[in-house]
Amino acid sequence: MKHQHWIRSAAIAGVIALLTTGCSVLGSGKKEDIDAPPKTGSEADAQTTSAAITIDMAADNSSQMTVYVRDSKGFVAPVSLGLPKSQSVAKTTLEYMVDDGPVTSLLPAGFEAILPKDTKVLGINITSDKRAVVDFSKEFLNYDPSNERKILEAVTWTLTSFPAVEKVQLRVDGKELKEMPKGKTPLDTPLARTMGINLEKAADAEFGQSTPVTLYFLNQNDQNYKYYVPVTRLVKRTDDVAQAVVDQLIKGPDAKKGLTSALNATTEVKSVKLTDSLVTVDFSSKLLGTDQKASGDALQSVILSLTENAGIKQVQIKVDGAVKITSTDNQNYSKPVSRPAHVNPVKL
Repeated sequence: MKHQHWIRSAAIAGVIALLTTGCSVLGSGKKEDIDAPPKTGSEADAQTTSAAITIDMAADNSSQMTVYVRDSKGFVAPVSLGLPKSQSVAKTTLEYMVDDGPVTSLLPAGFEAILPKDTKVLGINITSDKRAVVDFSKEFLNYDPSNERKILEAVTWTLTSFPAVEKVQLRVDGKELKEMPKGKTPLDTPLARTMGINLEKAADAEFGQSTPVTLYFLNQNDQNYKYYVPVTRLVKRTDDVAQAVVDQLIKGPDAKKGLTSALNATTEVKSVKLTDSLVTVDFSSKLLGTDQKASGDALQSVILSLTENAGIKQVQIKVDGAVKITSTDNQNYSKPVSRPAHVNPVKL
């Protein structure tokens, strides 16, 4: 199967699930909530109606929000920023993803907004089936063809960070977009995180006979801003997604792409057990450093990756069967940990 055909299929029928519930592990801030969708008589209301979103606002007239932008290596990555308060947080978040817009001064070195310059967000409507219908201005179509999929990933993953959004439908000047005009990516069904992000294929996997898992690896810019990059990797078909996630984290990123793994290649896993929405991972003592502490980066990478897959809401980490773990980030891992509300917060 040709690579382009696989991307088309993955965009339509991938199988990764999003779970964004829980407390913050990587940064401060509480999870956003979107009010019940407004009742409208027609989907045409999406041209002008923005969903009402309520969030916890900071005292400095800003709110912590996550945008997906492009880093210096070309990866689409989340960055959590303090954005201005507004009545439509989802609309404001997308507006802060426009190239050469107000987000430019807020992004860490090496990051770029990915929506085409001068793009306007004309409106967002959140429907009862958790679909965000986004109406962009015509400038949205003025993109470099090489960025087509990155733009779709960025918009989809940004909006599905809100608990009330599971899929995204695009419009331009009020008209439904059936496909992207340059690379012909199909948009005949709403986009979701099932499309993956920063896609790659394991060497031993075959298209059409594989399982996608999303893994969080590390990167760092030249100003020592360390951040996680989500990578959706196709692996040999398996029903044990949680085990596959941990195994692939230990295997690490593609060496040619410049990312690093937070888990050492010598890390040993004694067991991975999934019960309802809780997964328990028991590592051997090789997880610990010479100071007998577990790397906070490694633990957070495991939590982010597992809660991105397989219907997992919480992660319990053990070392040789013990839940009492001392970590380098001084977080409490003795109880099950939920997914953080914000990923890669920028400290100004």
